[in-house]
Amino acid sequence: MKQQSKAPVSKNQELELVIEGWGSRGEGIGRYCQFAIFVPGALPGETVRIRIVKVEKHLAYGKVLQVLIPSADRASEEEAGACPLYGRCGGCQLSHMRYEAQLAFKRDKVKQALVRIGSMSPDQVEAVLAPQTHGMPQGDWHYYRNKAQFPLQMVEGRPRAGFYAPRSHRLLPVTDCLLQSKAAARVIQAIEAFLEQHAVPIYQEETHKGVLRHVLIRDGRATGEISVCLVINSAALPQKDAWIALMKQLGVDSFSININRQRGNVILGTQTEVIWGCSTITDRLGGVQFHIAPAAFYQVNPVQTERLYQKALAMAQLSGDEVVWDAYCGIGTISLFLAQKAKQVYGVEIVPDAIENARENARLNQMDNVCFYVGEAETVIPRLYHEEGIKADVMVLDPPRSGCEERLLRTLLDMAPGRIVYVSCDPATLARDCKRLCESQYRVEKVETFDLFPNTYHVETVVLLSLKNT
Repeated sequence: MKQQSKAPVSKNQELELVIEGWGSRGEGIGRYCQFAIFVPGALPGETVRIRIVKVEKHLAYGKVLQVLIPSADRASEEEAGACPLYGRCGGCQLSHMRYEAQLAFKRDKVKQALVRIGSMSPDQVEAVLAPQTHGMPQGDWHYYRNKAQFPLQMVEGRPRAGFYAPRSHRLLPVTDCLLQSKAAARVIQAIEAFLEQHAVPIYQEETHKGVLRHVLIRDGRATGEISVCLVINSAALPQKDAWIALMKQLGVDSFSININRQRGNVILGTQTEVIWGCSTITDRLGGVQFHIAPAAFYQVNPVQTERLYQKALAMAQLSGDEVVWDAYCGIGTISLFLAQKAKQVYGVEIVPDAIENARENARLNQMDNVCFYVGEAETVIPRLYHEEGIKADVMVLDPPRSGCEERLLRTLLDMAPGRIVYVSCDPATLARDCKRLCESQYRVEKVETFDLFPNTYHVETVVLLSLKNT
C-alpha cells in the first residue's frame, strides 16, 4: 500500500508566504512546497508572515501575523480597523480590501465558478460577463442592511446580544454593527438594557432552558417603519405588558413573537403571533409598495435590490404580451416588478405566510395580472404545466443558496421558455444549473454581478439565458 505523504507544514509553525490568488470566501492563497495554504485577511501579491492554525490532508489554514509586503489593494488601517471585532466575528471578511478590489474579487468569483463548474471557457465568460460589478454608491458601504438577527446568550453573567464567532456558537457581544442599520442598533441596545433590568431568562442551548433565543429587527428604509420579532422557547411571552411599553417607547410599528421550542440551529419556528401594532411593515422599491411580515424573505440591501430587480426586468425583455413564471417568489418582490410590463405573472413560494404577503402586496399595488401559489417550485410548476398547460414565455428563477431542484430544471427544458432570468446568491450553484440548462438547448447571453453585501464575500448575480434556436 502506498504511504500517504506527510504535509510539509504543522500546526503553530510560523513561515513567510507569498499570496498568489484568492479563495471563494476572499481568503488569500499561497503555496509552501506546493502545498496550498488559505490565509484570511491576506491579499494576492502580498508577502505575509503567518502561523499555521489548521492542517488538513491537501491544504492548511494560516493566520496573518504581519504583512511584510502589502498589496496596493489593501485598505488603510483606518478603513480596515473601523470595527473592533473585525477578524473575530467573521461578518466583514473583506474589510481589509479596498472597495474597488472587493468588486473585482466578486466579479472574478463568479467568473471562476462559471469556468470551473459551469464548463464555460474563460473567453466565453468574458464575452458575456459585465466588465464591472455594480457597487454601492461611494461611501454607502456601512449600515446598509435592513434586517438584523441577534442571537442572545449570558456572557459573564449578563444577557448580551451579538454575533457568533466563526465556526462556533460562542457569542461575541455587539450592538452597533457597521453592517446593520442604525435603527437596529438603537433598538437592540434598549432591548439589552431591558433584559437585564427585568431579569428575562435567556435561552441556553446546552440545557434547552430559558425563554428568549433571538431578536429579529427589520426597518423599512423608504418608510422608517420598524418591526421587532422575539424568538422564544415558550408558548407565551412573559412580562408582555412591559415589552409592549418598551416597543411603544422605541417607536416600533410591528411587535411579534415567533415560537421555536425545538433544539438545534434553526432560528425560526413555524408559529408567529403579533403582540402589538401591525402584522407587517411597509417599504417601497421602484415605485412598488410591499408589506413585509417578520419572517418573510426580503432582500437586505434596498438600494442595490432595486438596481438588481431593474436589471432582471430589463433582461426579461417584456413587451406586455408575455406569460411569466416567478419561481421562489417570496413576498412577490420580483413578481410585481415584472407585472408592470407582463401580460400575466405566476409566482410560487413554499412559505404560506410569504404567499399571503404576496397576494396582499398585489392588492396594495392594484395589480390583477398576478397569481400566487403555495408549494415547492419543483412540484407546482411541473403540475400546472402538465395538467393545466400553463406555459411561460419567460421564467424568472431566484432560488435559495442550494440552487434549483433537478425536477424544475427538467420541466424548464421541456417547457422551453424563450428566456430564463436567473438571480442567484451563490455562484457555485448558479454555474451548476446554467451548465445543466446549456447542455442541450440554452446559452448564456448576459451575466451581471451586484454587490448587495459590501465588506463580505457574498455576491448577487443575474444571468440571462436564451434558447439556442432563437
